[in-house]
Amino acid sequence: MSIHVVVMGVAGCGKSTVAEAIRDRLSYEMAEGDAFHPQANIDKMSAGIPLTDEDRWPWLRVINSWMAAKEAINANTVVSSSALKRAYRDVLRENVPVFFVHLTGSHELIKERLAARKGHFMPPALLPSQFAILEPLEPDEPGIEVSIEGSVEEMVDRAVQAVVEHAAKEERALTPVSA
Repeated sequence: MSIHVVVMGVAGCGKSTVAEAIRDRLSYEMAEGDAFHPQANIDKMSAGIPLTDEDRWPWLRVINSWMAAKEAINANTVVSSSALKRAYRDVLRENVPVFFVHLTGSHELIKERLAARKGHFMPPALLPSQFAILEPLEPDEPGIEVSIEGSVEEMVDRAVQAVVEHAAKEERALTPVSA
């Protein structure tokens, strides 16, 4: 059994930072969700134009295919992906057991972090559109909300601990109870 984690949330919340920490601390294979975007999506976002669902479906399917390929070889993975809507998360977890780590924080804090970020194609002007479509995890979705408040290290520690606890729970579920 392998573990597949999607670190989700609006732009600037720390998805890549947390995904890299999970990769480094837990030896998961990592993929940067943005790397799966076709050039047309990157061009659109760079121009300050929010993506439509039609723009996102192929991108989400490619991420899902990557995780499914890793599931086939029993590799643990972590992917950073906004996964803002339930329908997007449903595509991501088709035939793959995904655990979502939803990074949450105030609009003001995320706006500050996004403004300080350099060299990314996502302009801060698109942040309101991300919050507008964000659908928090529902009770039947496997995942946890992790606050981005405090230091980056504290946020990372909370997220990594959540993944460790999830993996332990999955391992216990697979272990037969001896009589």
